[in-house]
Amino acid sequence: MRRVTNGVTSADTGEGQAGGWATMKRVAPYLWPKGEAWVKRRVVFSLLFLLMAKLVSITMPFLYKQAVDALVGRTPDAATVLGFGAIGLTVAYGLARFGSVAFGEVRDWVFVRVGQRALRKLALETFTHIHRLSMRFHITRKTGGLSRIIERGVKGVDFLLRFMLLSIGPLILELSLVSIIFALYFGLQYALVVVATITIYVTYTFKVTEWRVQIRRQMNDQDTDANQKAIDSLLNFETVKYFNAEEREAGRYDKAMAAYEGFAVRTGQSLSVLNMGQSFIITTGLIIVMVMSAYGVQAGKFTVGDFVMVNAYMIQITMPLNFLGTVYREIRQALVDMAAMFNLLAQPSEVNDKPGAKPLQVTGGEVVFDGVEFAYDPSRPILKGISFTLKPGQRYALVGPSGSGKSTIGRLLFRFYDVTGGAIRIDGQDLRDVTQTSLHGLIGVVPQDTVLFNDTVHYNIAYGRADASEAEIVAAAKAAKIHDFIVSLPDGYQTTVGERGLKLSGGEKQRVGIARTLLKNPPILVLDEATSALDTQTEQSIQESLREMGQGRSVITIAHRLSTIADADCILVLEEGLVTERGTHEELLAREGKYAAMWARQTAEEEEQQAA
Repeated sequence: MRRVTNGVTSADTGEGQAGGWATMKRVAPYLWPKGEAWVKRRVVFSLLFLLMAKLVSITMPFLYKQAVDALVGRTPDAATVLGFGAIGLTVAYGLARFGSVAFGEVRDWVFVRVGQRALRKLALETFTHIHRLSMRFHITRKTGGLSRIIERGVKGVDFLLRFMLLSIGPLILELSLVSIIFALYFGLQYALVVVATITIYVTYTFKVTEWRVQIRRQMNDQDTDANQKAIDSLLNFETVKYFNAEEREAGRYDKAMAAYEGFAVRTGQSLSVLNMGQSFIITTGLIIVMVMSAYGVQAGKFTVGDFVMVNAYMIQITMPLNFLGTVYREIRQALVDMAAMFNLLAQPSEVNDKPGAKPLQVTGGEVVFDGVEFAYDPSRPILKGISFTLKPGQRYALVGPSGSGKSTIGRLLFRFYDVTGGAIRIDGQDLRDVTQTSLHGLIGVVPQDTVLFNDTVHYNIAYGRADASEAEIVAAAKAAKIHDFIVSLPDGYQTTVGERGLKLSGGEKQRVGIARTLLKNPPILVLDEATSALDTQTEQSIQESLREMGQGRSVITIAHRLSTIADADCILVLEEGLVTERGTHEELLAREGKYAAMWARQTAEEEEQQAA
């Protein structure tokens, strides 16, 4: 997916070396956290076992050499001192081999809890941060692309923790020890060949991998795009069916997958190029060292065991070097994926609590909009000085054409956004001076389209208040007039509602949403066109539940059908971000203005429908 707006693009994810170091520094606190000594102890013990594994591993070729020399009749000095023969040296070689593996496994056993704890902490931090981000961020993001960034980022951290600390470090240590042994035992020229081979190998690997990362990044973009199209299509399953668009959706998905396929093929082919080059470099270095040691044996300078030891050490470093190619590629890609995730974590929250913000205290439920101005985009203002006072227990209605700012007023009251001018106060407290948690806990919202979790009816109603008792949940369902329907279901309250409540009708979903809000029992209620998507009969039935729900609460109703708000204490008519009329239903009809014209039009339409 070509990611834009407030988000993370492949181009801005810290591709350079500085970005890679910054990303690794970002991970470091998860490995060495303040105040958690047990994590630090496990990291230290892991490194100790790692060192022991490499020290044991480095002795294996030497024991192998001694055993070979003993078998060909050349008694090694070490064997004489230790009293070992060829059999004893072979057993010692086997024990060293097992010890190397055993210490490595113990290292992993100790470190696994550190790694999994870090992943859990990071996943939780990302999850909570995304929930803190503004409504503006979420309506401009695509869920599939966002989930893919998080998924790849967490996997990248997992890979980095396991391989950067427990593979790259050991590899560097092992290569250094082998080079030192070659310089001291065989001569400086052997060490120079080993160092040159490693240097050429690493340089080639890094250069080719940088090229491959560019291809992988494009492949990931196409993978994200295809994934987003699939999720978007499945979430809109009904719409796809309504417009007989299965083939069209399949075509869009296949087009995205075709682009992904092209980059995936290039990725596979570039891997072959990398592997062949690595093999050529390693094989050349191995041949040079083996030829040099063969000359040494022929000249009587070295034993056959020395020749075997040279070969064993070269093979021993060849294996991790081959592994380095894979690890470096994955680390490079992991850094790209992690940078994208950390960039997501760096996205600032648009709405934040002030330092020292206090909980909202609702004593009556008076809501005041005082000259409120707001614009999603500075060039296009939505509200242009809205003022009204909703007294405790009153019901105000907002009406007007689409785009007049009705729903925006509800979003500002819930503080999805901060006003750009004026102020909103509840019982005299400016919303910007109180905590968002307390504000959200005291306002209930019944939206036009109630979205349910893919869980049970019981879970969705209980979502209104986590500590609600079973009796309270049933009472809320009865008050919303949904209890009888629920108990008629085969599984009753344990019936699963499906993705976004797909298994329930629109009216049933709305009633579950009403029950959920009733359970929350908020002193202030916002009904955002809560029945406009329903048929007339269902709407009238639910309106009765909504009226009962509003008793004793301060209610703001955003309405499309004027017949549903005729009994409101005050009706505000909005047009282009301004209140053009206000008053009761009778007062507005008597004025014969905008509201009266809307009423006459809707009444005529309803009469025509009834006649039909």
